[in-house]
Amino acid sequence: MRYAAIDIGSNAVRLLIADIIENNGSVSFKKNTLVRVPLRLGDDAFLQQRLSEKKSTDLIKTMQAFRNLMDVYKVADYMAYATSAMREAKNGPDIVKRIKEEANIDLEIVHGQKEAGMIYASHADQNIDKNKNYLYVDVGGGSTELSLFSAGELLASKSFNIGTIRMLDNQDTEETWTEMKEFIRDNTRQFKVISGIGTGGNINKLYRMSEEKDNAPLTFGKLKSLYTYLNSFSLKDRINVLGLNMDRADVIIPACEIYLTVMKCANIKNIYVPTVGLVDGIIQTLIEKNQPNSY
Repeated sequence: MRYAAIDIGSNAVRLLIADIIENNGSVSFKKNTLVRVPLRLGDDAFLQQRLSEKKSTDLIKTMQAFRNLMDVYKVADYMAYATSAMREAKNGPDIVKRIKEEANIDLEIVHGQKEAGMIYASHADQNIDKNKNYLYVDVGGGSTELSLFSAGELLASKSFNIGTIRMLDNQDTEETWTEMKEFIRDNTRQFKVISGIGTGGNINKLYRMSEEKDNAPLTFGKLKSLYTYLNSFSLKDRINVLGLNMDRADVIIPACEIYLTVMKCANIKNIYVPTVGLVDGIIQTLIEKNQPNSY
């Protein structure tokens, strides 16, 4: 059996098709196919508050291709979520209708809190010590989701309009940065030691570049060194010399700035990078919906 997850983000649109594995009553999944299309919807949404006809057409064509792939792979169930860019686009609901009519995909535009919950559902915490305190940080193109956990319990969670595409387009505000820092300080000051859990395409890439051993955390110092190293290259050289994808080479710098700011504010010395994202959380949610007694 196969499930599929669609994530329409501000930088890229992703389709994950996963094989569902049942073993002695427990259910897990194995990634079969991951398709990523860098549509950059955030450039329109954050500057014009709507998606242009060209971006809308590109998105619908992508959804039609995803529908065809899901049919060929005989996907039993799927969920499709759109995040920050579509939240901000005034014509988002009209595009959702067009996607239903032209690609036969039911798409939901989700608010930041639900997005944070879905990412947490990805079981990014499976190797985490339940007795410790963690600040969960997901950085996307349009927003940053923060969730604080202590002894396995969610204490506070909030979404902020600070993201990599938003920063590149100068659409982040000083007020939002201040609000995020205050949220971090207010909710972490009671804890002596807090570790980070980082998700999102940029932190995954940074982790691979750090060449840390599996499951070892990324230290604040190592992340800062990576930021300084990457920043010493021009955008062109990040693509040609370092071999970064064109749609990764620019956003990785503001992503570093967000992670470093959050870590500094919460006095986090180590951040764990489980290399999962929203699509993993959607698959996990589908498993729990269809096989509720599998745990």
